[in-house]
Parts: sequence; structure tokens; C-alpha cells
Amino acid sequence: MVTIDAIRAAAELLRGVAIHTPLVPFGPPDDRAFLKAESLQPIGAFKIRGAYVAIASLSPEERTRGVVTYSSGNHAQGVARAARLLGIPAVVVMPSDAPAIKRDRVAADGAEIVIVGTASDERQQAAESIA
Repeated sequence: MVTIDAIRAAAELLRGVAIHTPLVPFGPPDDRAFLKAESLQPIGAFKIRGAYVAIASLSPEERTRGVVTYSSGNHAQGVARAARLLGIPAVVVMPSDAPAIKRDRVAADGAEIVIVGTASDERQQAAESIA
């Protein structure tokens, strides 16, 4: 179960990494619906939050080994950015049909990219064998 203390600890870890994004009212006022403008994050997506907190929580031994993931987009960027900020090596297994802009952004953050097929299960197996 996620506790309020865990949320506060994550928020503290993210200070200076992820920006505090606004809640934008959406629809009729009585709906009390809001949009969270996570597209304003440095990588353009909320994925930096979870990736950074997870990687920052690794033990020193785990950090030395680095991280491996598989993704075709925003998660790949989040892991690559978080790993770079924390000085940890990262390998990202991406599909052959991943958009060039996603590959370029992952590479720009210093992650090693391994291209494997187009099926998610292929990439998962590749990531597990690398790890």
C-alpha cells in the first residue's frame, strides 16, 4: 500500500527533476474535472516521475550494475533521463518501428539502445537476457 509518507518522500526526490505541473480545469465547473499538464515535464511526459523515483531507490550495488528496460516511447525516455541524472548506466530495448524522435531522445540522454523486433514479448525477453 502506498502511504502519504511514501508520496512525500517521492516528491522530495523529484524536487529539481520534475516540475510541479498545473491542474487545468476541464469541462463545466460543476464537473470538478481537471487535466494535469504533464506534457510540460522535461521529457514531455509524466514517466520521468516513476522512473526517477525507482532508479533513485536502487541500492549502491544495483546502481553499479545499471538498469535495463524495454519501451518504445515515454517510459524509455524517462528511464534514460533518470539514469543520466543519477549517473547510472541504462540499456533500453526498443522496437524496430519506434519513432526516430524517441530513439534520438533516448540516445541523447546517454542510454544504450538495443533494437529488437516489433513484438513486446520479444523485447521483454531481450531485456531480461541483458539484465
